Amino acid sequence: MEIKGRFTKNIESEFEEKTIKINRVAKVLKGGRRFRFNALVAVGDKMGQVGLGFGKALEVPDAISKAKADAKKNFIRVPIKHDTIAFEVIGKCGASRVLLKPAGPGTGIIAGSTVRAIVEVAGIKNLLTKSLGSNTAVNLSKATINAIEQLISSEESQKLKKIKRENRK
Repeated sequence: MEIKGRFTKNIESEFEEKTIKINRVAKVLKGGRRFRFNALVAVGDKMGQVGLGFGKALEVPDAISKAKADAKKNFIRVPIKHDTIAFEVIGKCGASRVLLKPAGPGTGIIAGSTVRAIVEVAGIKNLLTKSLGSNTAVNLSKATINAIEQLISSEESQKLKKIKRENRK
């Protein structure tokens, strides 16, 4: 989506994309094999928004563009506090689990390629991660998104604490 005008800038340039995995799949028919491609792409603005998309097509560029469009439909907000996350969290998807731990300034992102791609486009700069269980790229990336969804901002946590206190009375 490009919006250009006198006072607007190109919105397309705001987002950074990272291709996590490209997979070739084959369907065996009477006349031989038919090849298709799957692409898994993470898209983010490096300021707390990230999306994950999966696209399938006959050619690689088409699969990547479909995955990019799917990722832009599935944006989630990431509460970033001092270039890291607020607390430790475990995300799950299938047999994959991923542990995300906050890290001090200057640590950088200690992660495998799948988790690193998602975390970098989200804008997190210091993070410790550990892949637990299966390390399939699709499930690991979905587990990372699941972990990020579990994070809540400090304003939301204060609201929840206030509601719990009121319910106790």
